[in-house]
Amino acid sequence: MIPPRGGAIIQANITDKAILQASYMPYVAGGGLFVPSQQNVSMGQELLLIATLPEQSQKYALTGKVVWISPKPNGNKPKGFAIQLSGEKGLEFRQQAERILAGSLNADKPTYTM
Repeated sequence: MIPPRGGAIIQANITDKAILQASYMPYVAGGGLFVPSQQNVSMGQELLLIATLPEQSQKYALTGKVVWISPKPNGNKPKGFAIQLSGEKGLEFRQQAERILAGSLNADKPTYTM
């Protein structure tokens, strides 16, 4: 899969449930994923994100638009950005992430965004 026109390819390895909890954005239509990154991106920019989920070997080739930018670290919140998931792979990733996070999606735990 090639990146969207003018887009970038970014790697996001989510190694455990706590990182997934802090990164996943269920309140974004279709699901969103925050990616700690030093890469500079623009709102609305199309990206290709290669992501993994905890305890899975599958790599998801996710496409989406940048919907959140944290330009600098702030306490426990790293610099990075979030994309709004789209397409079949985005739906599959969202379903798997929500399965892993079942029962804790609305938990009052700190996240990388809110």
